[in-house]
Amino acid sequence: QVQLVESGGGLVQAGESLRLSCAASGSIFSFNYMGWYRQAPGKQRELVAVITSGGSTNYADYVKGRFTISRDNAKNTVALQMNSLKPEDTCVYYCNLVQFEQLVKRDYWGQGTQVTVSS
Repeated sequence: QVQLVESGGGLVQAGESLRLSCAASGSIFSFNYMGWYRQAPGKQRELVAVITSGGSTNYADYVKGRFTISRDNAKNTVALQMNSLKPEDTCVYYCNLVQFEQLVKRDYWGQGTQVTVSS
């Protein structure tokens, strides 16, 4: 089992920045994907950014150039630096970890942290 705990959400004005952090604990394998997803009320959860344990990254088009994902493998943490925030970035942000346990893909989620961007 893996536990994920997010922190860093809050209320900011458009154009400002926030940094989200997520700490993973439990049975974490050396190879995994960690990422951030977000969900607005009434909408499906969507990918924001993902990073592999090797450091490869992938971003949703709508955050490229504004958000940066990073991780510390030694501490099992992942962070999302969000710059130039827009009101449409207002969502609950979820930390995600994916790893293969005995060849079975396992998805773990944090409890979510609210990000609100006012115009």
